Amino acid sequence: MRVIIAEDQGMLRGAMGRLLSMEDDIEVIGEAENGEQALVLIRSCSPDIALLDIEMPVLNGLDVAKTLQNEDHPCRVAIVTTFARSGYLQRAIQAGVRGYLLKDAPVTKLADNLRSILKGNKVFSPQLSHTMFEEVNPLTIREQEVLRHLEKGDSVSDISGTLFLSPPTIRNYISEIIQKVEAKNRIDAVMIAKRKGWID
Repeated sequence: MRVIIAEDQGMLRGAMGRLLSMEDDIEVIGEAENGEQALVLIRSCSPDIALLDIEMPVLNGLDVAKTLQNEDHPCRVAIVTTFARSGYLQRAIQAGVRGYLLKDAPVTKLADNLRSILKGNKVFSPQLSHTMFEEVNPLTIREQEVLRHLEKGDSVSDISGTLFLSPPTIRNYISEIIQKVEAKNRIDAVMIAKRKGWID
């Protein structure tokens, strides 16, 4: 099978590439340090599987997976990450990801998982609890947008101007968000949403 690896940590990317290349049936045909480079490689080299980290510069792994899904690209996507977050997992499933694997697994296990994915199976790390599959992001697209602005430190007035909504409407959104995520305040709401992977 032909594989590309996208991981922003150069040492880890190189080690993963070398170890996977030692498997007789795996050829690592390209490596990328961000999601944009990964897309270029996938479109130009047509790998069987793209092994993507979630948190990468420019485009993250979930952005790449969603783009490939929208293009109906045949390359299968496997996410390899340190983040066992319910929000990330839900978004990965929605983006058509075939594997969601944690980085602490041995490379031999990773290779076996890739073989299973190549056969058309879906593989999810056994460390992921059932509750992670069940915990759905309660925030609407607009609420996630408001939270991203709050994370940047934008005021109600700033958000109002950017989203073309009145300040009272923005305050209502914030109140609704705090209630939904059971937060103490705006900052707590941002931290909870980030921790669960409900916002990038």
